[in-house]
Amino acid sequence: MNETTKQLTRSRSNRMIGGVCAGLGNYLGIDPTVVRLLFVLGFFALHGGLVLAYIIMAIVTPEEKITQ
Repeated sequence: MNETTKQLTRSRSNRMIGGVCAGLGNYLGIDPTVVRLLFVLGFFALHGGLVLAYIIMAIVTPEEKITQ
């Protein structure tokens, strides 16, 4: 059996700051711009509470592997 599993990784090619939002977008199968907009809206709605979550994800989530 050839099972393919999804793995959450930070994007190397489509990053603005750390590649977390682009990685989440790729993992969920949605446009990374939508994830970025939701992050910005959440930032203002939660008074900056998502900044800590973003920093933790940028540290913990591995970068995607380079494919040639």
